[in-house]
Formats: sequence, structure tokens, C-alpha cells
Amino acid sequence: MKNFKKLIGLLSVVAVSFTACKKNEGGSASFNNRSTSAADYSQSSLPVVGVSGDITGSVTWTAGNVYELSGVVTVRNGATLTIEAGTYIKSSVNIAGVQNGVLVIAKDGNINAVGTESNPIVFTSRNLLDGNASTTGTPGDFGGVIILGNARINVGDKLIEGLADQPQFHYGGTNDGDNRGTFQYVRIEYAGFQLAPNVEVNGLTLGGVGNGTTIDHVQVSYGLDDGFEFFGGTVSPSNLVALASDDDQFDFDNGFTGVLADAVAIADKNSTHSTSGGNSDSNGIESDNNAPAEDASFSLTPKTHPVLVNVSIFGTENTSSIAGLGYRNGIRERRGSEVELANVIVSGYNTGIAFDADAPAGPSIITNTSVHGFANSVTVASGSFSDGGGNSFTVNASNADSFGVSQPWYNTPGSPSTVTLPSWANSWTKLVF
Repeated sequence: MKNFKKLIGLLSVVAVSFTACKKNEGGSASFNNRSTSAADYSQSSLPVVGVSGDITGSVTWTAGNVYELSGVVTVRNGATLTIEAGTYIKSSVNIAGVQNGVLVIAKDGNINAVGTESNPIVFTSRNLLDGNASTTGTPGDFGGVIILGNARINVGDKLIEGLADQPQFHYGGTNDGDNRGTFQYVRIEYAGFQLAPNVEVNGLTLGGVGNGTTIDHVQVSYGLDDGFEFFGGTVSPSNLVALASDDDQFDFDNGFTGVLADAVAIADKNSTHSTSGGNSDSNGIESDNNAPAEDASFSLTPKTHPVLVNVSIFGTENTSSIAGLGYRNGIRERRGSEVELANVIVSGYNTGIAFDADAPAGPSIITNTSVHGFANSVTVASGSFSDGGGNSFTVNASNADSFGVSQPWYNTPGSPSTVTLPSWANSWTKLVF
């Protein structure tokens, strides 16, 4: 994937980055509807079916019920979990120190979750399914979704982040074509759980998932940690939306080598932001080959090398409700990670793209990519990236219009409030804050 065909110019970049996200959707607003207000979903009136423990025989969850997960629910031993279009899933009441409402597809389990553009499958806060209009969704109300596979990772075998060390929570193998099933037209809202410092459940976590697995049209909103995190594997998802994650919108680790196509990440200035060493550490994309404890030289292979095509990363003004914190980088490459960018937009972060000192020199390629930063467009601490041409790098300290996007165009005073996206992004109707 080192040599891309000739790619379209800047104006097409802007259009494709957003219109591609609605490909095969027909512009339906239903998939894009986010509820952060006090209004409950109509599914509140449906019967509630409690689910806990392991699923070891194939089952189907239907749209005529709401499913309430208690603790960690694991699909394993060859079982397949089928979830009908329009089905809603919530978590039972949180218990201190216990992961709650986490759905895990083990590497010997399967998922068949196929929603539609008019009837997505929704994992959400119990407070939006309780029939009480005075309650609201909060990050951490739902645990998260984890899919584990048998594709290669660069540490051979690993326990997935956020769960206790049990055999069914390990991932990684030798089959890059591994198929865990299908996950389409799914929304995951208000997810997240912290087992220990820097050990969290994300909105959607993918560990060693192979490219036989189908993942597209998935939105993660208002999570307590990352929106999407990829630990190794070769899965190549498309049409992903990451909205208002507390940490990174997308995170890559442990030798991930898939292609992420037609995706958008949208920050929210009201997020609380994760911290590292007392400083904000939330980015649009964060990418590592390994953690230092796994590989001090960050040289293990396969190297983390995501390919991003038609991806837009939008930040916001670098402020926060917590003094001194805010979003840092649109894309941060560190700890041996490599990247290829084609038709990518990065705007609204302090630094657009940061290559840390421990990022390798040479293998990263940037083509037809537009980068705006308030203080820096692209910083290269060590080595450089290959310039594939057609790039535009700008620095503008204000929230002025950058690549057709006025910053911050998706946050307004009041709660909730509705903001209409720019006219050229007419595939996205409204965001509700």
C-alpha cells in the first residue's frame, strides 16, 4: 500500500471526506441522530431482558426487547450472537470497581449485528431508556463493545485492555484473514470503564481482528475513553464516526496494519479530556507501535502502520472546562508508529500532526492532505515523512475558516443546542449537544 494511485485535489478531499461517510446510506438522518438531551428513546416502553455471564450457544437479540447487560458478557466457544436491526442494549446500574455492560466477542466467538440506516443497533445509556425524561446520558453509563480475533499482533498474545486477566480475554494469532462476523450500522453511546489508571474500556475495542471481519457504519459518541481503539490486526473498517470522546477519537497500537476509509472524528470542547503526567493527552488520532514496557525500542513487527483514506479529523478551540486542559494534536505518531495519509483533513487542533522523537524516519507518507493547526501544522521531531504531493499545511492561531470549516462550528452555548454543519457537508444534518 506504499504507492497510491493519483488522488483527487483539495476541493474533492473536502467533499469526499464527508460524503463518503454516507455511502450506501441514502442520506438518512436516523443513523446520524444523537440523543444527549433528556428525551428518552421510545424503546423505553419495551420489555427488558437481563443478560449476564458467558454466551456459549448461538442466540438472537430482537428489536422487540431492550437487553440489559450486567457485568462482562462474553460470546465464546463457537457461539454466534445475532442482533436484529433496531435493537437497543443498555447496562444495569454501575457497581464500583466492576466492569458493567461490556459485550465481548472472544476470538472463538462470532457477532452478527446488522442494523440498517433507518434502524441502527444502539448500545446506550440506561438513562435514555428509563422512561424518565429528567435523566440524561453520561459517559460511562454503558461499558463498551470489544471484539477479539486471531490476526497477528506484534507481541504474539495479549490481554485486552480494560478486562481482568482471563483466557477468553486474550487475543492475537497468525490468521490475518480471521473473520469474527459482521458489525454494521451500530451506535455506541456513553461507553467507558476504567479498571486501573491507563487501563480502560473504550467505545469499540478491536484486538487482533482480521480482515475477514466486516465493520462499517459504526458511530461512537460521548465515551469516557477512546472512541475506537485498534490493537494489532488487519481489519479494514469504513464509514466510522467518532464524536466527543474523552480521550482519543481513534487509537492504533500493537502492529495494526488495516485501512481506515471514509471516517470522521469530531471533538467537543466540553469533554473533560484524559491526562498524562498532569497534562492533557487527548488527540484526534494517537498511534503507537508498542507501550514502552512491551518494547523499549518500539521495533517489534508488524509495525503499527494504519492507512487512512478519506478521513477528516476536526478539533475545536483549545479550551476545556478543566483549567489548563484541552485537545493537543490532530494526529500524534509516536513509539515507533508509522502512518499513510491520503485525502485527509486535520483542522482545529493546537498541532495538526505531530511526529514524536521516537517515531521512525521515512516510512510515513502524506498525500493530498490538508492540515491546519492553531500553533503548528506538522511537527517532525526526528526524521521526516515522505511528501506524496498535493498537501496543504497552514497555521492560524484564531478560529478562522480553515479548509471550509469555521472553528468551532459544532459547539454553541446552551444545552442542548443544535448546530447545522457547513453547506458542503450536507450529508450530515445536525449534531445535538
